[in-house]
Amino acid sequence: MNSELTKRAMEKVGNPHVLVNLVSRRVRQLNGGGGASRPMVEVPPTMGVADIALTEIIEGKLGWTLSDPEITT
Repeated sequence: MNSELTKRAMEKVGNPHVLVNLVSRRVRQLNGGGGASRPMVEVPPTMGVADIALTEIIEGKLGWTLSDPEITT
C-alpha cells in the first residue's frame, strides 16, 4: 500500500481500525467480481486493489457510518 495514500485516507476516516476495515472490505469486493468489482475512480493499470480502495476513500467515493458514535478506539 502506498504510504501517502494511507496517510491521506486516514485524515478522511480519522480512525485506523475503521480504515483497515473499509480497505479490507473494499479489496474483497474488488477481487470478488460482479458489479462491485469495478473501481469507482480512474486508476492506472498497475495500481493495486488496496491503493484503489484508498483512492476511493480519499475521493469520497466510499461512505461509512459508525453504529455507535461513542466508540473512538
